[in-house]
Amino acid sequence: MDLLAKIKGIKYHPLLCKELRIYDFMDLEKALDSSASFIIKINKENQIALSWWVSPKRTRSYPYARVYDTLSLSGKKITVIPVLKDEGREGDRDFLQWDTISLMSLLGVYVIIAYYSKARRSSRYNDKITSQRFETHYIKNKVNDILSFHSDALHWNLSQIENIGEVGLKAMAAYDKISDNLNVELHSRKNAERRIMELLEDKDNFMNSSRVLAQQAQKREQQTIQPKEFISGTKATLTIQNYLGGHYYFTADEARVEGKDIFLIEAKNSRTNSLPSISDIKDGLLKMILFTNLEYLMLQGIIYNPIAVLKLTVANQFNENNLSFAKKRTLGILREEAEINNFKLELL
Repeated sequence: MDLLAKIKGIKYHPLLCKELRIYDFMDLEKALDSSASFIIKINKENQIALSWWVSPKRTRSYPYARVYDTLSLSGKKITVIPVLKDEGREGDRDFLQWDTISLMSLLGVYVIIAYYSKARRSSRYNDKITSQRFETHYIKNKVNDILSFHSDALHWNLSQIENIGEVGLKAMAAYDKISDNLNVELHSRKNAERRIMELLEDKDNFMNSSRVLAQQAQKREQQTIQPKEFISGTKATLTIQNYLGGHYYFTADEARVEGKDIFLIEAKNSRTNSLPSISDIKDGLLKMILFTNLEYLMLQGIIYNPIAVLKLTVANQFNENNLSFAKKRTLGILREEAEINNFKLELL
């Protein structure tokens, strides 16, 4: 099922955001080492909520959950994403894609495209690195730039794409030093150089190449059913267009048509008889933010009304009596969030 949708803006009231720890701006490096999402106190008047991605790939380490936790702050929200992450020849290598930046723009989140400059050699693999750390001085400068930037996140993020090639070169140079210092072989530099050159040429090339990769990933995800997912409907590709003509490529775990409605279902599963993890739930809630703000859905040229659904399943039949006090409280807040933001919650 291939669905098209349009979105003008985001209206959503999150309730499950965790209480964020507050750090002074001078302690940014400590904050990045200690917390996935946090508040930076600039001065008495200014605070920003900041999250960071372990990898530019959005399927690793729950980056959506990290971003979600910053959405309750009324001030500026920033997320730091590495332009690339190379874990060494025996690990993965991921590159930033335009569609990730587009999604953050849609959510009103300012993106700092950063790079790693420190790492440790893996104790288990000869050619793999771990514990990668950002170049903090670079991030501090970008935070200061955002504080003095008087336009919205969309315009900031567009301006950052102009410099993405330069950041890519800084990342490659940093990885060269890491490789030499740790005596670890990384992935092919030739392929990385080709990708960086695409970024250097112009943002249109970057956007177009990223869009192709996103579409390919969208198709792969549509064709793959994870063993942990309890899927009863049809997987669907969902292409969302914003008011500027930008496109966002997603999949719905399930989609079903009932009359003039199409139910868009994001499914999260637990292998125990309890709830899925809070990170899984927040990951699903970021999809709810999108699905609840769609103006319409189009299937084969016909307009339908979108119904957003977060479906939580367990290995055995869900039984609320099996939940701990803390998880019952989480479920109660989740039910309230569903009611306030007009999405359905299914528990199976």
